[in-house]
Amino acid sequence: MIKTFKLGGIHPADQKISADVAVEQTAPEGTVQIFLSQHIGAPAEPVVAKGDRVKVGQLVAKAAGFVSANIHSSVSGTVTNIDMVQDHLGIKKKAVIIKVEGDDWLENIDRSEKIVGEISLSSEEIRKKVAEMGIVGLGGAAFPSHVKLSVPPGKTAQYLIINAAECEPYLTSDYRVMMEHTEELMIGIQILKRAIGVSKAYIGIEINKPAAIEKLKSFLPAYEGIEIVALKKKYPQGGEKQLIKAVTGKEVPSGGLPIDAGAIVHNVGTTLSVYEAVQKNKPLIDNIVTITGKSVAQQKNLLVRVGTPVSKLIEIAGGIPENTGKIILGGPMMGKAISNVDAPTQKSASSVLLMDEKESYRGKPAVCIRCSRCISVCPMGLEPYLIKRLSERNMFDELETNSAHDCIECGCCMYICPANLPLLDYIRLGKTEVLKRKRNRKL
Repeated sequence: MIKTFKLGGIHPADQKISADVAVEQTAPEGTVQIFLSQHIGAPAEPVVAKGDRVKVGQLVAKAAGFVSANIHSSVSGTVTNIDMVQDHLGIKKKAVIIKVEGDDWLENIDRSEKIVGEISLSSEEIRKKVAEMGIVGLGGAAFPSHVKLSVPPGKTAQYLIINAAECEPYLTSDYRVMMEHTEELMIGIQILKRAIGVSKAYIGIEINKPAAIEKLKSFLPAYEGIEIVALKKKYPQGGEKQLIKAVTGKEVPSGGLPIDAGAIVHNVGTTLSVYEAVQKNKPLIDNIVTITGKSVAQQKNLLVRVGTPVSKLIEIAGGIPENTGKIILGGPMMGKAISNVDAPTQKSASSVLLMDEKESYRGKPAVCIRCSRCISVCPMGLEPYLIKRLSERNMFDELETNSAHDCIECGCCMYICPANLPLLDYIRLGKTEVLKRKRNRKL
């Protein structure tokens, strides 16, 4: 039986044109800039100084609190500075700057191709190892994974859900993980199950990935308590709340978390990183990034060291096409347009999408025609047109009453709007203020 969430959603074209391109490793060179804040929560605090020599995998910044994440060097070389560096949006953030010199790894990192299946750590030891290795969610939010694995008092985890939907157009990094690291993914699922104390895990995957589904199925006999759930192709199927609804039929309450529905959700890339951390002692120092677009000379899925300039990845794929109208970090629905191509990649980078001028053009906004399409496609059951109007007028009390904080910023409303209204732009502004007010009330 093919499942899906029922409320809202859209059906954009797949555009998975890089799906069959195997992952290539990139060689570190020149200089890398490693941000101290590339996760939700407090920025990490540097533990190295200018002039220090570092190896690949060495801790360079320590988590500054429970909701924070350790940062490790992705290269070997000399720390040339700790300074403010512009990210892809042009915002200056503190970073450790390292001149690459060779490729010397810490000796305790297992770099062999041997797959380690036996899990020797306890649940508490797994959580500590995940925190030590700086693992964060690779589905986009970069939430520190050890926090997710720490079930709050009074809550009970009933099942683990692995997010293999990859419902955004163009993105294929998760697909390549499933195709090239299937067994490691399965072991990672078993590690996560032990960490949260559940016996059942579901892999939610859309039916537009038949080869991945078949490959995952071929490994199921060797791993107990894992079930593949085939999902209808529908965006935003990969949203945590939508995925939980599709897989289990349960709903996360307004303002709630997945654990409120008994679920803990991890992306496939995160799960592979957990395997590498626990079984190989490898910190999160690289990830798979898709370089794609209709006019890109060479479609690429690259294993990229954290801190590598985005411009370097584009160069590997053949450079920026002449008709490029926009470069997006992430997918076309939830990604952000890049204003600085020399910005370093971060842990959660999934894709660099080069869109041509026609595809990236935003139509001129017109007058709302009261068609209610934005309401019909909202997967959270909100009224986007109303939230946009309230945000324009700084009516923050009314924004909170109308649950602006529940918006998952999927962009369905803007995608479907015949008047080309910048709905999500205003909703983001209003949501940010509402969340700020809610946090201040808790202080």
